[in-house]
Amino acid sequence: MSRATARATLHGMTRPLPPVEELRILDMELRHLDARRAQLLARRAQLIAFLRQSSRPASPPVFGPASPVPRQPETTAPRVQNVLLVLGGVLLAVAATAFTLVSWGHLGIAGRSVVLAAVTAAVLGAPVPLLRRGLRSTAETLAGLGLALTVLDAYALHEAALTSVDGTAYAAVATALLAGAWWGYGTALGSLRLPFLAALGAAQLPLLLGAAAVGADPYTVAAALLLTAAFDTVVALRTSVRSLRIAAAVGVYGMGGWGVLMAGVLSWEATCPGALRAAALLACAAAIALYAAWRTPRQGLATGAATAGGLLLVAALGGVPRALLPGAWTVPVHLVCGIGLLLVLRGPFPEHVRRGAVRASAAVQALAAVWALPLVAVALLGPVAWAGRAWSGAPSDLRAAVTVWAPWPADTAARTLVLVGVAAVLAGAARAAAAWRDRAVAGAVVLVWATALVLPAVLRLPYAAGLLVQGLTAVVTLAAAAYARRTPAFLASLLLSLFTAAGLVLLSLASRGATLTVLAALTGILAGAAAHRRLTPVCASASLAGAAMLACAVGSAAEWAPAHTALLVLAVPAAAALLAARVPRAEVPAEATGAAAGLLAIALAVTDAPVLALVLALCGVIAAGTAVRADRRWAGYVAGALFVLAAWVRLGAWGVGTPEAYTLPVTVPALLVGFIRHRRDPAASSWTAYGPGLSVTLLPSLLAAWTDADWPRPLLLGTAALVLTLLGARHRLQAPLLLGGSVLVLDVLHELAPYLVQLAGMFPRWLPPALAGLLLLALGATYEQRIRDARRIREALGRMR
Repeated sequence: MSRATARATLHGMTRPLPPVEELRILDMELRHLDARRAQLLARRAQLIAFLRQSSRPASPPVFGPASPVPRQPETTAPRVQNVLLVLGGVLLAVAATAFTLVSWGHLGIAGRSVVLAAVTAAVLGAPVPLLRRGLRSTAETLAGLGLALTVLDAYALHEAALTSVDGTAYAAVATALLAGAWWGYGTALGSLRLPFLAALGAAQLPLLLGAAAVGADPYTVAAALLLTAAFDTVVALRTSVRSLRIAAAVGVYGMGGWGVLMAGVLSWEATCPGALRAAALLACAAAIALYAAWRTPRQGLATGAATAGGLLLVAALGGVPRALLPGAWTVPVHLVCGIGLLLVLRGPFPEHVRRGAVRASAAVQALAAVWALPLVAVALLGPVAWAGRAWSGAPSDLRAAVTVWAPWPADTAARTLVLVGVAAVLAGAARAAAAWRDRAVAGAVVLVWATALVLPAVLRLPYAAGLLVQGLTAVVTLAAAAYARRTPAFLASLLLSLFTAAGLVLLSLASRGATLTVLAALTGILAGAAAHRRLTPVCASASLAGAAMLACAVGSAAEWAPAHTALLVLAVPAAAALLAARVPRAEVPAEATGAAAGLLAIALAVTDAPVLALVLALCGVIAAGTAVRADRRWAGYVAGALFVLAAWVRLGAWGVGTPEAYTLPVTVPALLVGFIRHRRDPAASSWTAYGPGLSVTLLPSLLAAWTDADWPRPLLLGTAALVLTLLGARHRLQAPLLLGGSVLVLDVLHELAPYLVQLAGMFPRWLPPALAGLLLLALGATYEQRIRDARRIREALGRMR
């Protein structure tokens, strides 16, 4: 209520309010007036200080230490007041407790009664005049002290007059009476919050203590907890005081959570009679949650409460059939109950309640689908074991084929029905809810595929029939991807078709004939599906991969050596290059698959050097053919590298050890390419045009010459280096000049090294240091000239290309 409304109410402009509400409004107005008066007095003091300072004569500046800045208070006055009140209340409560427990025996019965009654009445009555004076904080503190004294009164009453009464039962009754008394006391005072909070805290104990006093069974204890949570729920929804609402919510989550946990454990462990009682407890918890969802105004909390209520209702409804049926049907029964929650959508319920019911049903279905996942995992991953046992013999049925290394899960029929049920619900949701259509369709496709995947093994179909069913599943999912209208369904169907095809290939490894048949069929089907525009990139790549595997299988079936099988595999890169040139949509996937097949062929031929050289050369031919296309010129470099590798492997197979035999076949084409590049692009550097070609031959030959004891190689190398140096100087090219000159110097040093060593032994040992000193003196004397000469040499080299 605003201040204007409050004033209007006080002046009779609106309907008169009850005395309690009017008293609360008066207290609020008085607090506002006190706060405004304090603000005005503070501003008045500031203005007086300013006027006094401005009336003083100006004093000359004093160049001394600045006056200290007044220290700001570290806390506010209300905080100090609250701390003092809390400390005072705590000390008084401690003193009263000590008096009751220690000094009680020094008084008689009459004295005890008089002292306790007088002190309690005085303390409980003290907040009334304090509230009239506007001292609400002090009144709150004394009210809390009075509440603590009532607890001591109850304790004293039991110790003095009711010692024969059971302590737990007495505590249950006492907490109930104290809760009611404290609530009435808070209602009488009106503006205090502590009595209501204390009453709510005390109200958490009577039912629980009463159940403990009578030795109740766990069902009764859970019922007491849930009833207490129901009371807290009503308080949280009916009160408008924030602190009281928060305290009630804490009681709801604490007592309700404890009760739900107990009821859930009892429902899981109970037989038929006990299952009914546990179901009733869970239904009570569900009713509390749904009531909170119905009445709370906050949409987020309402949806969460409705979701919790739906889950509890499913647990309650599924608990009784679970106790009657075998354990295999526990999840299907709860799934049926979860699907039944969707009927709430047709009832006259608020939107957030219906949304929560849908979420609860979705959670139940998701958990049921997770329960069925082990069956799908075994059917999907079990065939991987055949990779290490290829062609060891066909199993009797498909279940034996998928359980080579993993055990077959129990309850397969129930798990299959769960997959079918969730798929049916998702299919219905795709038709009914437009907002969930894409996700529902994708989920339905996945679950239908999972059902088709596990069904042959569940039915123990023969091995050949199981392969046929798996193949039909792959074809159907591929067709669904081709004609799917929505992207999620298209992606799901396409991926599932590839997974099915991969699993089918693994299953077929048990038999040689099955492997060849399956690979040939899949390659043809995928090649045909690649004609569809939406499937072209993926199916083209998949068909090429199947062709590569088929080539390996054919070679192995024919008992060819791996190197000879590599020649058959090379048909796949050739086909990939042709396909990429003719079908732009399959360009990148086909080339990537062809490159992978080429690497496979090289790996297969690595044990036979002559065949490896042939394979590398054929790969180079394919790369050269690809480089004919304008957008694939870079493949020419790959082709060149492959040709060089083929030549090196062939030379190695012949036992050739001369390095020039390996380097010259690279140098000559590289120099020709560099010459053409330099002619077409005069701005190209000589290092780019001729550097790689010259380095390939000069450096390995130089290394070989330094370890060669004969004279022909150093002589030929020196002659070639001299020619390159002269050509570089003649045409002003850096690469031939520097490379040729460096190699020439190192080659000459290598040849003259024995004579230099012999000559060095003829001179005294003091001669080298003397010569070094003379050289330094000469360099120092002509330093400037040397720098000028070095600059000219650098500029001359810089003008070269």
